[in-house]
Amino acid sequence: MGAGKATKNDIAWEQLFDKYKIIDKINANGFYEIQSKDINEFRESRLMAKFDHKVNLPSIFKKYKISILPISRNKYILGQFQTYHDVRYSDNIENIPINFPTDIQSIDFNDLYSESSAIHCAYVSGIISDLMGEDAIFTLGGRMSTNTFDFNIKSGNKLFPVKVENSQCEIDAGFESYSNLMIVEAKNFEVEDFLVRQLYYPYRLWQDKVSKKVIPTFMTYSNDVFSFFEYEFKDSNLYNSLSLVKQKNYIIAPEKIELEDIYQILNNVKIAEEPKVPFPQANRFERVVDLLGILYNKDLSKDEITSNYQFSKRQTDYYTNSGIYLGLVTKYKDSDTNEIMYTLSEKGRHVMKMRYKQKYLYLVRCILEHESFNVALRQYFDTAQPLNKESLCRELKGCYIYNVDKESSTLSRRSESVMAWIDWILDLPNK
Repeated sequence: MGAGKATKNDIAWEQLFDKYKIIDKINANGFYEIQSKDINEFRESRLMAKFDHKVNLPSIFKKYKISILPISRNKYILGQFQTYHDVRYSDNIENIPINFPTDIQSIDFNDLYSESSAIHCAYVSGIISDLMGEDAIFTLGGRMSTNTFDFNIKSGNKLFPVKVENSQCEIDAGFESYSNLMIVEAKNFEVEDFLVRQLYYPYRLWQDKVSKKVIPTFMTYSNDVFSFFEYEFKDSNLYNSLSLVKQKNYIIAPEKIELEDIYQILNNVKIAEEPKVPFPQANRFERVVDLLGILYNKDLSKDEITSNYQFSKRQTDYYTNSGIYLGLVTKYKDSDTNEIMYTLSEKGRHVMKMRYKQKYLYLVRCILEHESFNVALRQYFDTAQPLNKESLCRELKGCYIYNVDKESSTLSRRSESVMAWIDWILDLPNK
């Protein structure tokens, strides 16, 4: 669990657990049911009961391995339930290139920074029909009632029975073909896991409504790539029976990035003055790009980033600071809430509107304007060998790095981010 200041959800749930002796009752009975009105006493239940990823769970949930599920419009059940499913992005899947229809003007495929816009683009470009193997029609979306159903869920080594009575569920999209109905849950960033309920409740609802096969599908749109994970529930009454059928990746009208493009930037870029902000500690540059996309539509506080996206408290610090380091993100204090808010800089907004190749080469330039990263990439081209941490640390000692003792172990840790970002750059021609 990432260290850092407690979120609003952390504080409110600590108070609820204390008031209702929730841990004692879960230990005695295996579960605890709580009304929305009881949650609302401390904070709005809609903000307190939606945790799309394990990392979003409040600290006390993580400590006692607790999860929460809605079981009606105004009631939730808490227990040591296994509610999440891990996601693994295969390295062996090539991105399938898709041409965007030239007659569509109301969708800009360079501006897909919301889940709904990404879904609509996937539909009109033919990605959904290709995935389903049949012509598909966009038929479903929005909030609806689940009706009543029972299921079992893993709780420790046992199965625990749960009854749902007209809980609310939300479907990002549903597509119907001649043979199937595909239910899609979408995220506009790469994930490590997701909440199975977001597929299971809609699956149970529509399984009883249509005679066609219902296909639960998870989609992410990250770094301009659509990744689809098609699943099946092996046992429709078992929440934890989700099994991957196939994964497919798509990309819209990609322009190939060549190694020569990167080499030219390295030779032409001017080294900028090093900013007096923390040196990057973010080892996955793809997630920096995801954060830029998340901030494209809305300014967010640290608490909002941590609570709603797949970032721990510590990672929120690391990745927002990385955006600030590159001059793509800025922060300010909200005059009404007094919270620190993060927003895209003019430079960040400019780059995120670019076409695929322009965007990623501009991001390469932003990185290589910094001496440490420039030196590291030059070392790669000079030696034609993968970066060596020991030799890279020797090179970095000659660079100015704000607030880092060159003789401490900190330099070695920072070199890991340098190597990771250079690996990201060098992998762009393989996309």
